[in-house]
Amino acid sequence: MKKKVLLVEDEASLREMIKLNLEMEGFEVEDTSDGKMALEKADKLDEYALVILDVMLPHVSGFDICRTYREHSNVPILFLSAKGTTTDRIAGLKLGANDYLPKPFDLEELLLRVFVLTGKNESTTATEKLLIGNKSVDFKTFDVEENGSPVTTLTKREIDLLQLFNLHSGEVVSRNMILDEIWGVDQYPTSRTIDNYILNFRKIFEKDPKHPVYFHSIRGVGYKFTP
Repeated sequence: MKKKVLLVEDEASLREMIKLNLEMEGFEVEDTSDGKMALEKADKLDEYALVILDVMLPHVSGFDICRTYREHSNVPILFLSAKGTTTDRIAGLKLGANDYLPKPFDLEELLLRVFVLTGKNESTTATEKLLIGNKSVDFKTFDVEENGSPVTTLTKREIDLLQLFNLHSGEVVSRNMILDEIWGVDQYPTSRTIDNYILNFRKIFEKDPKHPVYFHSIRGVGYKFTP
């Protein structure tokens, strides 16, 4: 059974990035951007293995939410905040939070803190292997095999991209979403960069790369993966 995380964050792009990466690691994520809506979940905290809570929220602050949550549950709480001073961190921890991560933060550091707070020993993906045609991809070793024989080893970014496609199997995934989720907002690759990854996937997985069955280009929008 997947561990469930409650994510309370009002910045849409950051919320989506965190949610996607937690889902890639095998968590179920419920998210909200509003402090009032977060307060309504105070009676349901036993459903969650972790609460990730922004400090600066519309209507109700994260500090007030944490105070209310602690009246109902001992669920682990991880604060995210642009207010990263020692005073702010101490204030959050005194309210009963388990950890406090200042923004901007490194995604890997966030995930490691999530693993610690949820008792998840290591990063594991929701799906450890993916079958594409007669080839299988191992998300733990990055290896591609065909009938038990090694074909190639993918890079970390190729694995991340495949995981994103797998999460949205059968859906059109825009280039902008791929750039934001896989490369991040602080890096500036071009859409041509993604095209090159897709071309490589077709060389590896498609019988006829010029007539793809699995990796489709949707003109003017992005791509669709149909395993």
